Amino acid sequence: MNQTELASIKSSSSHSPDQGKQSRLIWALCLASVVIYINLYTVQGMLPLIAEHFDVSGAQATLVLSVTSFTLAFSLLFYAIISDRVGRLKPIVVSLWLLACSNVLLIFTQDFDALVWVRLLQGILLAAVPAIAMAYFKEQLAPEFMLKAAAIYIMANSLGGIAGRLFGGLLSQHLSWQQSMGLVFVVTLIGVAVVTFLLPRNEINPQTSIGASSSKYGRKAKMIDDLRGFWLHLSDAKMSLAYLIGGLAFMMMVNQFSFIQLHLMAAPYELSRFNATLIFLCYLSGTFASYLSAKWIVRFGSIALFKAAFLLMLCGSLLTLVDTMWAIIFGFLITASGFFLSHSCCNSFVAIRATQHRAKATSLYLCSYYLGAALGGPFLMVFWQEAKWPGVVMGSLVLLLMLFIAIWLLSRGSLNQHSAVN
Repeated sequence: MNQTELASIKSSSSHSPDQGKQSRLIWALCLASVVIYINLYTVQGMLPLIAEHFDVSGAQATLVLSVTSFTLAFSLLFYAIISDRVGRLKPIVVSLWLLACSNVLLIFTQDFDALVWVRLLQGILLAAVPAIAMAYFKEQLAPEFMLKAAAIYIMANSLGGIAGRLFGGLLSQHLSWQQSMGLVFVVTLIGVAVVTFLLPRNEINPQTSIGASSSKYGRKAKMIDDLRGFWLHLSDAKMSLAYLIGGLAFMMMVNQFSFIQLHLMAAPYELSRFNATLIFLCYLSGTFASYLSAKWIVRFGSIALFKAAFLLMLCGSLLTLVDTMWAIIFGFLITASGFFLSHSCCNSFVAIRATQHRAKATSLYLCSYYLGAALGGPFLMVFWQEAKWPGVVMGSLVLLLMLFIAIWLLSRGSLNQHSAVN
């Protein structure tokens, strides 16, 4: 992280809200993140049950996660525009309550096509919190809390991912599809109610270039300003490379976790549905890496950490080819720590670099991130069908090669200097 980026933390906000409100906001958005990722990833822990209940193959069942990630990715851009106009609070609260209601539809889903359509809808509702959270933090928190809040938030993401997958595995082992979705509905409802209670009602209005004069310019001016905001960040070479790095890393990592379940349930391991989902406990290494990332970013800089993250993901993926239980566990521990280190760096890099249209900057990053997850499923499925787990590792190496090139370009000093940070 260079001096300009560090200085932007100190100057990014002139407000100093009291610590009580800041703590409530951090707790609320972290809990909201857990709710979001439980709803997103519970189905990943239920892939064998989904395949059995809806009479599809295990590989086809992975599409339930991919389609949700796909609509989530593009919905992020919509929430970025909406939250810049109406504030951060309302879109989060409304989307969370609608998400809770959508779980009722899953209880009564009868066939795989209907399940896919409901999950497409849920992807839209799941996008609000990740699209808005980092911009919300930057606007509402004192500057000295920004990096710490970002690190805690990413840690909550990983905990939500672990909880969702293990929850799904536990449900698929002991309950039917309808019973499982009923319990997901109850858990979501309770979480949403607590988040709504915790969120501070007074927020500092997001600053946009149109601002209070939006009525004068009308809808056309708003649309032009929105497009200008997106282009502002896309035309920044460093910002675009951060988007690409996040997308490629997630494209590999999240889908590796899908296919390793199928591998562990086959011979010679033949694990039960729930025991196979215990591999998701490897996310804990990513939780730890996320927590430490704020200090490491300040101490070593983003580029050094991106390189370290790449090496960790490469070594972790190759280690799983030894194909013993312990090698797979250690391999995924290493890969998860590398991925979440990269993800934390990308989040902080984008949030700090964006001085205008902040929600649009983070939503573009997360759009790339979740689009990677959506495309990674079909991409690695081809390798799985041809060569099972060794094929998935081979496909992962292709993605890691592209990731290496993106990090190398980001580290070069000859990049286009046009950026959102001046």
